Amino acid sequence: MTVTPAGPSASPLAVDSLAMWSLAAGLPEQIVAGFDAGRAVGDLPDGDRIDSVAVVGMGGSGISGDVLAAAASGTCPVPVVPVKTYELPRWVGPRSLVFSVSCSGDTEETLSATEAAVAAGASLVAVTGGGALARLAAEHGAPVVPVPSTIPQPRAAIGAMAVPLLVMADRLGLLPGMQDQLAASFDHLARRRDQLVGSDSPAKEVARRIGRTIPLIHGAHGLGAVAASRWKTQVNENAKAPAFWSAQPELCHNEIAGWGQYGDMTRQVLTAIELRTADEHPQVARRFAWVSELLLEVVAEVVTVWAQGDSPIARFFDLVLVGDFVSLHLAGREGIDPGPVPVLQDLKRHLRAE
Repeated sequence: MTVTPAGPSASPLAVDSLAMWSLAAGLPEQIVAGFDAGRAVGDLPDGDRIDSVAVVGMGGSGISGDVLAAAASGTCPVPVVPVKTYELPRWVGPRSLVFSVSCSGDTEETLSATEAAVAAGASLVAVTGGGALARLAAEHGAPVVPVPSTIPQPRAAIGAMAVPLLVMADRLGLLPGMQDQLAASFDHLARRRDQLVGSDSPAKEVARRIGRTIPLIHGAHGLGAVAASRWKTQVNENAKAPAFWSAQPELCHNEIAGWGQYGDMTRQVLTAIELRTADEHPQVARRFAWVSELLLEVVAEVVTVWAQGDSPIARFFDLVLVGDFVSLHLAGREGIDPGPVPVLQDLKRHLRAE
């Protein structure tokens, strides 16, 4: 599978030391490579002998578990649970499949949970750029899906880490039809990328409308909620700015009660972003419309972004592309280098010193 690579596109960012703009623009090709990597993995366990799936990973690596769990919801015959901590659930055992995902291969929470998975007798597949996780998998004869060493940050590797999981789940009979959905999305995502790197990019316009306010991102259930979470963390890490997210319909049972006061303050500092998809439940669509009217009274603006694509997974990656470029434009507006995240390195040094 191939897509036509993007033409030359100079980064509009004044500072971009890790080439995050180019990495975002390369997502369609990365998805194709992740698709091929997932198809190439040998020695997968027998899908009929799997009664639960855990996906271990943190941060930009861990979102791959959220993607798989959301894609599997309602169709997968066994539960798929993301694990984002040091410990594994007690139910993980010999009939469990554990995907361990770490771009660096040295994420301490992931290593701890993976060691527990091995001790529990679970089947293991590692998705990693190397490090201790690759060594641990090799010691136990577990398959390893390589993450390219040219990707400097986990958040820039969502295609390399999430797509192989989707493909392998299909191969195991847990997510039938996913490979077809992914293959049909390649050309659309390449065209969408070409639009987003242009001077009239809709992502640039969304970033302009957000300005120096704090985005409050709402997504629909499932993959829409994962997309909202992704937008939030990309704004955090690329633009070095606060952002928040929540999901429909759950937010209609709690968050909306918080807009009863302080509107004179919130309308100065918050912009609501609605991530919409064509496959929303009709009642979720009605809730979006009602909440939008409510929010107009208490936020600076409500911005609606409609996903494009012919399948749920195509629409998800479409929203990922738009959100990545929105976060990069937000960084560019403030002259911020989107690549390095010094505070995360400070935390790791602090933990090692204790």
